[in-house]
Amino acid sequence: MRHGSEVDHVSFEKLDDAVAAMRERALAIRAEGPVKGVSSLRDYGPEQQVHARLQLAGKGWLRKPVAGIDVRGDGTFMPYRGGVRREELDPSKHETPFDLVRETLEADGRD
Repeated sequence: MRHGSEVDHVSFEKLDDAVAAMRERALAIRAEGPVKGVSSLRDYGPEQQVHARLQLAGKGWLRKPVAGIDVRGDGTFMPYRGGVRREELDPSKHETPFDLVRETLEADGRD
């Protein structure tokens, strides 16, 4: 988990426990409220900023499955797959974006 300059690494035995902890932490971060826009070479609104990144990595020999949630500055959650090359996932067909992260890790772990 990366939240600002703070980085935490936690291990879990079960995927369900890891996803539950991710959900709890993401909701706590969102409860902090929206972030302010940033103006640099161009303007970045809260919806364009990643307030925190929560990532889970599964078990694997060569390539571990990776998926997670970006908590955007406006409080929205964006699920993704992949570590270095992230692919945003469409959560619209799932009850929560956390369900999609669990499903993605389960599927990628079987490949």
